[in-house]
Amino acid sequence: MSHDFNDPAWSAWPAPAKLNLFLRIVGRRADGYHLLQTVFRLLDWGDTIRLRPRADGRIVRHGGSVAGVAEADDLTVRAALALQTASNCEQGADIVIEKRIPAGGGFGGGSSDAATVLVALDALWGTDLGVEALAELGLRLGADVPVFVRGDNAWAEGVGEDLRPVALAPAWYVLADPGVHAPTAALFRSPELTRDAAPATMSDFVSGRPLGNAFEPVLRQREAAVEAAFAALARIGSPRLTGSGSGCFVEFATRESAEAALAELPPGLRAWTAAGAQRSPLRIALEARRRG
Repeated sequence: MSHDFNDPAWSAWPAPAKLNLFLRIVGRRADGYHLLQTVFRLLDWGDTIRLRPRADGRIVRHGGSVAGVAEADDLTVRAALALQTASNCEQGADIVIEKRIPAGGGFGGGSSDAATVLVALDALWGTDLGVEALAELGLRLGADVPVFVRGDNAWAEGVGEDLRPVALAPAWYVLADPGVHAPTAALFRSPELTRDAAPATMSDFVSGRPLGNAFEPVLRQREAAVEAAFAALARIGSPRLTGSGSGCFVEFATRESAEAALAELPPGLRAWTAAGAQRSPLRIALEARRRG
């Protein structure tokens, strides 16, 4: 089904990807959820969500989403329904997702798409629930949704919902997608996973001490494609894993150095460059809309 996106009823909204600059598991709650520490870095790259309000109250996703995800289970559809319910809104929406963020890579695509739907429809429907209420709605959809709703690079603790904005230096990244869809629940059950790391401090992070990613040794051991990606990236810098996915990255100070490094990688590895964002592209788009 084709759409005329020049129709002013449609609007386009960014859904930025993220990196976890480190990820430690420092314990477990009584309910079994793992307690984490991480720093979320938002990227100036990601998916695009196109939205068009509907008068009939229906939420309709057009086109494909992640392979194997039914429309009713799609996080963007669930986000729109959650906002409808919380705000008693009778409007609906058409949703089209232009996917760039690979699924299962730990780049936050599904969570970011859901957050963008919450934030954008809150503006388009005029429900004006505000950031706190939207972040709370987002947390029910997934632990990573609130960081995208709030739109700040953040130090995160708890299950990832306890967020403190953090200033990060400008940076560019070479990102790589080994193409492995890492099942998060199975990784959390892995006997090799370190679940009792000593908590890190902000000064540990700021000093540049390598804090690691608890899932990295597990995935490198289990998935040959992840180990191969690390070996390739090690030729250009110090590779790190993002989140509990298979995606990995190397940080650079400038665009030029990142692009030069990308050119050094062997063919066959899906890799690209992206800039770290100082502020979420979604927040910038929302402010631009409010200014009219």
